[in-house]
Amino acid sequence: MRVVLDTNVIVSALLTPHGPPARILDWTLAGELTVLLDDRLLDEYRVVLARTKFGFDPRDLRILLAALDALAERVVALPLSVELPDPDDLPFLEVASSGRADALITGNRRHFRPRRGHPGVEILAPAEALASMRRI
Repeated sequence: MRVVLDTNVIVSALLTPHGPPARILDWTLAGELTVLLDDRLLDEYRVVLARTKFGFDPRDLRILLAALDALAERVVALPLSVELPDPDDLPFLEVASSGRADALITGNRRHFRPRRGHPGVEILAPAEALASMRRI
């Protein structure tokens, strides 16, 4: 399954190591999922995960991000004519669309409901993604 992971999935995985986001991250690191990335997404992961409010160890983050980058399929994302509630989420949708992802996995599905245009990608919560993978 080819997926794009919203940053909140990774944050949730690290904060709650036994929930659905953690299972998604585990399967990603085990090579069971192919994560699609571009530099914008990787930079967002880096910036958000480094926030002091989370208290993540910087060395652990470097290892995690290096692993994600090494395992990921890089995508050259084309711009979409979609208007999202938060324009900062558009790169995730662009990578998912250009990379022909099976799903964009997010804990905030409402952030990916376009005000204008169609996302063209299935938007799944982590639990829905797990259920979908079990059917494959």
